[in-house]
Amino acid sequence: MREFIARNYNHFNAGELSRCIDSLSKFLDNGGRLMITLAGAMSTAEIGKTLAPAIRAQKIHAICCTGANLEEDLFNLVAYSDYEKITNWRELGPHDDLDLHDRGLNRVTDVGIPEERAIRYVEEKIFPLWKDAEAAGDRRFPHEYIYDLLMHGDIELDGDPRDSWLMAAADANLPIFTPGWEDSTLGNILVARVIDLSISSQDIVLSGLHSMQELADWYREDDSPTGLLQVGGGIAGDFPMCVVPMLRQDVGINVPLWSWFAQISESKPSYGGYSGAPPNEKISWGKISIDTPRFVIESDATIVLPLILQSLVES
Repeated sequence: MREFIARNYNHFNAGELSRCIDSLSKFLDNGGRLMITLAGAMSTAEIGKTLAPAIRAQKIHAICCTGANLEEDLFNLVAYSDYEKITNWRELGPHDDLDLHDRGLNRVTDVGIPEERAIRYVEEKIFPLWKDAEAAGDRRFPHEYIYDLLMHGDIELDGDPRDSWLMAAADANLPIFTPGWEDSTLGNILVARVIDLSISSQDIVLSGLHSMQELADWYREDDSPTGLLQVGGGIAGDFPMCVVPMLRQDVGINVPLWSWFAQISESKPSYGGYSGAPPNEKISWGKISIDTPRFVIESDATIVLPLILQSLVES
């Protein structure tokens, strides 16, 4: 893969991809540690097929992801055979999507996620963990419940666990930060169980503010230079970047700025959106410096990210 990219990917976004891979490989070889952020629907796009090997190869040291990416890798793992490919998704009309709804399929572009086999099955398995936490007065992060479910729960796997980035992360006890977990199916389900009085309080799951404090501890616990590979944007991308100005400006601790940065996004810089914000803007916020290696690959992350991850595994 590295040889193919070096020979053929020389210009425009392809050239930026090649330069990014070369820089990131050198950064990791020199003792850097890397956080990857996952926005959009990367788990439903089966990014675990290349992210899991990268985790096992110790090329990824932490993950910041949306609640959807956290849970959808698990959904895929328990119900892979019941997912439905929707190849004509560009041609679907409202009645086609209504038909999918009536058949119990939740569409993500070209994938139908089975409601009963994936979502309700996971709810059935994770609910006892929530109840146990409630009884014990325990509070945990969203990924810690899922780690417990994967490592110790009574759960049947349908997909290949080697293709699950969550399974690889659980095996490595990798730090995961999930800001805005309430914007997820399982987050909605927990609130529903509070409303119907099945659980007394949603406080059994630690919030995004607790995640920021945990992230601050993680960022300071190692003197290694820390880099960030941002896939998409949104809260998954901005949340971890903010830990540096928070520590430097609000706490008064002179931690290093992010030491390496790359962004994969199809969004253009305009109208204040974070997904398309160029790296230079982050200099003004005190997140990176003018000397931080920085790359912007304007492309589809489902095409680009597997190339980066596979190249890291080969290096």
